Amino acid sequence: MNVFANSCASTDDVGPTDAPCADARATPCAAQTASLPYDLPIFLVGMMGAGKTTIGRGLARTLGREFVDLDHELESRCGVRVPVIFEIEGETGFRRREANALQECTQRRAIVLATGGGAILSEENRRLLRERGVVVYLRASVDELYRRTCRDRNRPLLATADPRGTLRQLLTLREPLYQEAAHLVVDTGCTPVANLVKSLIPKLQAYEAQQ
Repeated sequence: MNVFANSCASTDDVGPTDAPCADARATPCAAQTASLPYDLPIFLVGMMGAGKTTIGRGLARTLGREFVDLDHELESRCGVRVPVIFEIEGETGFRRREANALQECTQRRAIVLATGGGAILSEENRRLLRERGVVVYLRASVDELYRRTCRDRNRPLLATADPRGTLRQLLTLREPLYQEAAHLVVDTGCTPVANLVKSLIPKLQAYEAQQ
């Protein structure tokens, strides 16, 4: 069941990591102000620049949960940034490492996990996300995605002559997959992150009753 909300995030998703899917670069929570009636993990999916890391940290803090960034996990494991993994192993090698990390991370309870923008390309990844937790698709327009990523040099897929066009092509390809994986959909428009998180909490709290 998809639920739609409106909002606006600032820049997000940073780069990536091979150490077990543990606490290497996870962000512990601080001031909890809300709770959920379940300990299912919350998985954030969406394009690069959609706000997964920024919103994920705020959501984890509000829920008193640990925040984990899948790209950061990959970086910790490999000891290098995502662009270097792409350069050495290509996208195929990167996706294989990403799938292994996702397999481990999705087994952890009571976390907020920000996935990489392309994690949903794998059918198996989409299945694991839907079956093991609550998937929130953070949706944004091409113009908004470009504004948030145009100065970021850590996004190998955007190292092209026309990054805006590349974003448009990627979103066209991935949109149906995000929709397929998602239990909830949130539009990251122009609302402050704190307000977005506040509006998302009751939807997450009601999720169990919707099933």
